[in-house]
Amino acid sequence: QVQLVESGGGLVQAGGSLRLSCAASGVIFRFNAVGWYRQAPGKQRELVAVRIPGGAVNYADSVKGRFTISRDNAKNTVYLQMNSLKPEDTAVYYCNTKSSLWDYWGQGTQVTVSS
Repeated sequence: QVQLVESGGGLVQAGGSLRLSCAASGVIFRFNAVGWYRQAPGKQRELVAVRIPGGAVNYADSVKGRFTISRDNAKNTVYLQMNSLKPEDTAVYYCNTKSSLWDYWGQGTQVTVSS
């Protein structure tokens, strides 16, 4: 059974930082694409950052230079370091891993940035 468990969300002031974690069981991150998505109230879920097995990383334009996705293979955990947070970054953040055969999501963690 695959499980993705996110943590690290919370309330932070604009300009602050948070680090989200996503720990996986039942799937090995380094063999698959892994990413972070977010969904703000009334908006569609959007890609924040994705890392593919070969190491390439893509970021949404809105977070480039502020967010960094990384992976700890020993812990089978993916992180999203978020710096210089803005109120518009407020959303539920979801961890995702997928292959050509399956697509798994975490339960989400709330990030709220106050102005």
